[in-house]
Amino acid sequence: MSRRAWIVVDLGFGDAGKGGVTDFLARDQRADLVVRFNGGAQAGHNVVTPDGRHHTFSQFGAGTFAGVRTALGPAFLLHPLAMVVEAEHLVRAGVSDPFASVTVDPEARLIDPYQQATGRLREQLRGDAAHGTCGVGVGECAADALERPEETLWARHLGDAAAVRRALGRQRERKRAELLALGAEDLALFDDDGLIERVVEAWGELAGALRLAETAPRVRRAERVVFEGAQGVLLDETWGFHPHTTWSDCTPAGALALLDDRPRTVLGLTRAYAVRHGAGPFPTAGTLAVPEPHNGDGGWQGAFRTGALDGVLLRYAVRVCGGVDALAVTCVDRVPERVPTCATYVEGASLEPGPADELGHREALGAWLRGVTPVLEERPPVAFAEEACGVRAALVSAGPSALRKRWT
Repeated sequence: MSRRAWIVVDLGFGDAGKGGVTDFLARDQRADLVVRFNGGAQAGHNVVTPDGRHHTFSQFGAGTFAGVRTALGPAFLLHPLAMVVEAEHLVRAGVSDPFASVTVDPEARLIDPYQQATGRLREQLRGDAAHGTCGVGVGECAADALERPEETLWARHLGDAAAVRRALGRQRERKRAELLALGAEDLALFDDDGLIERVVEAWGELAGALRLAETAPRVRRAERVVFEGAQGVLLDETWGFHPHTTWSDCTPAGALALLDDRPRTVLGLTRAYAVRHGAGPFPTAGTLAVPEPHNGDGGWQGAFRTGALDGVLLRYAVRVCGGVDALAVTCVDRVPERVPTCATYVEGASLEPGPADELGHREALGAWLRGVTPVLEERPPVAFAEEACGVRAALVSAGPSALRKRWT
């Protein structure tokens, strides 16, 4: 098979089935490598194998069950302690040595316990204005890397005890003072004098098991690569509807930056209906009820909502991606042949993204979306998605395992 790349991008608010599609592509295309090119430890990509094994992939690529190696790229935000826990789950699921099949780019950022705790406390203090955090610390880590690089730890520091102690010591004092000023009360983690040494020890052990490698050379050496996107384009740090966004570029841009000139296919994913897990605008919420097997209510994200497929938001997502080459429509087995769809709102059908540096414009779009009324019409979901996005559905998924996915 010739050299090729597939870029898997979620055209919604996440949860479109990136794990299952990545697993299918890894098997069907005989991939050599799966690259996680954006996001980080907050991802939850479900894979169910034909023999019934299930795992929610977070920091290992969704091609792992298929025997495909993973590269965590330079934009990845790694939670070392959570990665150890996930590796233990994978061993129980039949993966003999999970760390042997993964590399992490030296420039990947590391999420530490102070960042995770601070992100959660900030979200609690927002009350009814909560952003919809996953509670992993991704946003806090990304903000620190931009604003306080001297307190930021990268994968290359994983086994550097002195660097870890220094950065965590600074973080502990600064974040504790900030949280006190905001009125936070539960600061027990910041009062734990032994935490830093426990982190140094645990991270040092992981450093002995986890191999560092630059991602771009790995991509160049691989014949067939699947780029496994995280989150969704409508949560993008630039083009999403602020403040309910993630600290990551969710478009294909990060994957394209790592690619050579080989043929590539940008595959835009959507379910046969719309979903959103957590706070934020969702115009068609409640217009179509569909049971959800893998994403529960509660936790840090809050409610998992479903609704009619929204053509206005699909068109917006495709536009800010710079176009996609084909669609993958998932979860068609969970809905009838004809379902409610939304091609327009009573208030109009056009969303103008605006300039990249005008985040306030996307915040205004989000406020507008909260007040719109969807115009509903029953349509076959695959045909509707094709019409809304202007490209054909090359892949349809009618069940969780790779055996239930087919090219059209």
